[in-house]
This record gives sequence, structure tokens and C-alpha cells, in this order.
Amino acid sequence: MAEHEIPEAVVVVTESFDGLAVERWERLIAGAVEMRPRRLVIDLRDSPLIDAAAIGVLLRAHRDMISSGGRLVLRGPTPRVQRILHLARLGHVFDVAATA
Repeated sequence: MAEHEIPEAVVVVTESFDGLAVERWERLIAGAVEMRPRRLVIDLRDSPLIDAAAIGVLLRAHRDMISSGGRLVLRGPTPRVQRILHLARLGHVFDVAATA
């Protein structure tokens, strides 16, 4: 498959992105990154919380997408998740889309 044949891949996180759930979501996100889409959307609208391990997963995915010429976008993070990213001094690192 040629690089960036897939215009967009979306991973919808349907629970808190923390604790034991992080490993499962990490595998799903890594699989999406491996597809080399032009844009990878991580939909966080249904995820009320993320922890440090989840932030690490997002940072790795962000770095991997950039190195392959793609882009990672966080869709609809809740105000609480946005605050966590801000407190981690990462509010400016990720592209954030409120919807779609």
C-alpha cells in the first residue's frame, strides 16, 4: 500500500482512557498509526478522563504520525481532559477539533 492511501482513520475512545484500559487503546491506536493515514483522529468525546500513561500513548502516536508525514487530531476532548492536557503543558502540542 502506498503511503497515505488512507485519507483518515478514526479511533473512538468509549471509556476513561486510564488504568487497565490504556493498554487496549494503545494497541488500537498503534494499529491505526500503522495504516499510515493522512490524518488520524482520536475521538475523546466519550472519554471523561485520561491519565499519564494515556498521554504517553497520544504523544507517541502524534510523533509517529508526524514522522510519516501525517497528522494526529484529538476530537472533542471534554473540558476535564482539556484541563489535564493543559496541566501537563501539552495543550499546544495536539491539534484539537471540537467536532467532526
